[in-house]
Amino acid sequence: MSVVIEMVSDLVCPWCWLGKHRIEAAIAMVPEVNVQLLFRPYELDPTIPAGGVDYKDYMRKAFSSPEAKERSGAMRQALVDYGEAEGIPYRFDEITRRPNSFDAHRIVHWAQGQHKGGAAKEALFRAFFHDGRDIGDHGVLVDIARQIDLDPTIVADLLATDADVVTIRAEEKFFRELGVGGVPTFIANRQFAAQGAETAEKLARFIRHAADHPPQAA
Repeated sequence: MSVVIEMVSDLVCPWCWLGKHRIEAAIAMVPEVNVQLLFRPYELDPTIPAGGVDYKDYMRKAFSSPEAKERSGAMRQALVDYGEAEGIPYRFDEITRRPNSFDAHRIVHWAQGQHKGGAAKEALFRAFFHDGRDIGDHGVLVDIARQIDLDPTIVADLLATDADVVTIRAEEKFFRELGVGGVPTFIANRQFAAQGAETAEKLARFIRHAADHPPQAA
């Protein structure tokens, strides 16, 4: 049995880091299923300028009401708690910039072409949510590429061009038109979808369901 899981996510989405760990744990729970995990781009806020914005100012505007601030604080604490339980070291106080994540998605795209998509996602999530690095900065992205054994010179040259910009935009447009309105979203064989950072157990059931209902031949 084979299932292709497409994880649609953003690299500045803390729930997406949790979702990545959980889908990987879910895959380990279903060894009888051959799962191919692919990472697809999604920008929660594509209006962020290329140089990014001040993180605290951005969050203050996004959660301006007392109710929203309380909800944001509760969400952060939940993430920290989940992270401690699942080996994800969130350090929100280290974040100073809210980057534009588009070029980080290009890194994942190039890494995935060399079977390093998972390593790229993990390195970028950690850089942003643990180290507080600006993952919209080309120097930071080149350094992360070096960490996962991508050629830093080639990556720097590609980032300076429009390489794969059309491809990434097209993928984002496709998944938005497919109905993805929040991330992480997991799509199995382009037939079934699960949204949110569900538990590994629920995601394992999702994978089994997809495996038991393969696409019908045309």
